[in-house]
Amino acid sequence: MKYAHIPYIDKPVSRIIFGTGGEHFTKGGNFDDLLDGVLSLGVTTFDTARVYGRSEAVLGEWMERRNHREDVVLISKCAHPDILTWEKRVNHDAMWSDLRQSLSLLRTSYIDIYLLHRDNPEIPVGELVETFNEMYIIGKIRVFGGSNWTHERIEEANEYAYKHNLIPFSVSSPHFGLAEQVRDTWDPTCLSITGKEKEGARKWYGKNGMPVIAYASLCQGFFSGKLKYCEKEKAGEVLGEFAAQAYASEENFERLRRCEILAEEKNAAVSQIALAWNLSQDMNVFSIVGSKSLSRMKENVGAAEIQLTEEEAAYLNLEDDTGSNSEGKFLREV
Repeated sequence: MKYAHIPYIDKPVSRIIFGTGGEHFTKGGNFDDLLDGVLSLGVTTFDTARVYGRSEAVLGEWMERRNHREDVVLISKCAHPDILTWEKRVNHDAMWSDLRQSLSLLRTSYIDIYLLHRDNPEIPVGELVETFNEMYIIGKIRVFGGSNWTHERIEEANEYAYKHNLIPFSVSSPHFGLAEQVRDTWDPTCLSITGKEKEGARKWYGKNGMPVIAYASLCQGFFSGKLKYCEKEKAGEVLGEFAAQAYASEENFERLRRCEILAEEKNAAVSQIALAWNLSQDMNVFSIVGSKSLSRMKENVGAAEIQLTEEEAAYLNLEDDTGSNSEGKFLREV
């Protein structure tokens, strides 16, 4: 496992982050053995959110039973729109209400990384910065930022913070993965920094080094290894309707094909190649992945040890101009 330091956090933050937004966690239950195994693999960082059903309770009960609170870096998120009415909740009162509930369910006195799950540009950014600072000053959170926030809005928040001698946003959590989203998987307020039109955002993150906590790093299973390039027609069956609509494009299947080629060349899993691509970017990337299989998580963790060359990374993202004629470099065949 590889780790990095994030300011205001005195624990190592693993580059691979375990996500608990999957249905098995949101429904609740005892996952102590799985979580023990994930921690033993060197994954120190666990992602959840107030809107993820019972997942906060699952983590909290595990940490309490195992006395693991100081061994892990907790990420949680607040102020998601109401899931029934879709009413926006990005405001001081909702942030505090969600924090109190999260602390109770997580059975902890503080959250290491706390994120606004969505943005509402109609709310003055100063109110949100001030609210986060209130939480920070009394020790309820360590680091804060935005999930699905544009880099321009983050800049606006941090300009306010600097002007008023406050702690700024220190992390951001957009979607980022090898496959481009051709359609929003959840709702139009989700934000991805993949694709040519988001090159400016990626350059911004690369320049300032702000940690990018990338969700859906395997593009909702597109690069899990369960879907094969030769079985494109099974995308809906393997991924589910919404994920297939989001990722099952011809260009993304070509990326999958190239992942399969490099995986064979490097004796690696497709998921490892896709995650290695994420971590090879000129940004400070941390990749969130989730699974109910410890063996798959072991594969995911192994991605941190795979080094891709610039040529290989460009090949995977269709940035080379040589097409199939270059594949002899990446696949030993007769």
